[in-house]
Amino acid sequence: MSYQSGAKYAGDMHSTDAYGILAGDTTSTLIDVRTQAEWAYVGVPDLSSLGKTAFFLEWRRFPSMQVDETFVVRLSTMLETAGVTRGAPLVFICRSGARSRHAATAMTAAGWAPCFNVSDGFEGHLDSWRHRGVTGGWKAGGLPWAQT
Repeated sequence: MSYQSGAKYAGDMHSTDAYGILAGDTTSTLIDVRTQAEWAYVGVPDLSSLGKTAFFLEWRRFPSMQVDETFVVRLSTMLETAGVTRGAPLVFICRSGARSRHAATAMTAAGWAPCFNVSDGFEGHLDSWRHRGVTGGWKAGGLPWAQT
């Protein structure tokens, strides 16, 4: 498993390893922190084969891309309402691993741990042609996803 420890959250992992945690731990939860536009036009992780659904909450609100100052409170409420308990692994994903790292850090500081960051994100990093979704990430890793 590809895993790096972070000082302010449980650590970074590749999307395929994140899927392994989601498949292997019934208490684990995936939180997608991209924007509504990304969910609609790029696609979303599909956890239906695991009997799960991801949580969707923007870390940065589109179109201003300002950090949602109520993110922690809103996500905490969503998790508690769904019956997710503190101590259950929370796996955060965004396009390429930056916003999700911030979200994992914020939720860890709020007492929700362990929080992991999918370091290659949903679309992965830019390839030599400056395209995403080819060399890494959830989609390129062959993990289940759906277009909405």
